[in-house]
Amino acid sequence: MFEKTDEQLIQKALQGNKGAWMKLVKRYEKSIYNYGIRMTSNREDALDLMQEIFTSVFRNLSSYRGEGSFKAWLFRIASYRCVEFYRRKKPTQALDDSPEMVCEAAAPDEVLMGNRDNQQLIEAMAQLPLAQKAVVELKFFGQFTFEEIAEQLNVSSNTVKSRLYSALDKLKSLLEVEYV
Repeated sequence: MFEKTDEQLIQKALQGNKGAWMKLVKRYEKSIYNYGIRMTSNREDALDLMQEIFTSVFRNLSSYRGEGSFKAWLFRIASYRCVEFYRRKKPTQALDDSPEMVCEAAAPDEVLMGNRDNQQLIEAMAQLPLAQKAVVELKFFGQFTFEEIAEQLNVSSNTVKSRLYSALDKLKSLLEVEYV
């Protein structure tokens, strides 16, 4: 009837309640999967990244202090795992390899991933540097404030704003080429 808060689920999960952990995962799995899709542009990589993120969250759940929202803490871990993912992948990926683009996703972003214009946006985002892509992802898809993003990425709010505006300029240029 009444949905438990993240903090209540965390406390139960820390006490060994697997159902509470699964509810917490279910609550955020679509957001994390869609984050992975937008950051990697590849379904399999997104699934791998999602697994790494939730494994890391599970291992570190006892270190969550509740000073901010659980969602912000989760996405901070997601950002770190994404950077690690790119560091591991970079040496093995050839320069001429283009990422496999995906049109399928889990709700609620199914509409985003489905239509042609949004697919072009995802392809354009794939061309952004990781730091800019992360800021766009967290601001527009994660709906975090500049201050929350700065805390998650361990940079200043001004750096976040600068990265966002640079990314938006690049996206605008990339997407204008598509429509010319």
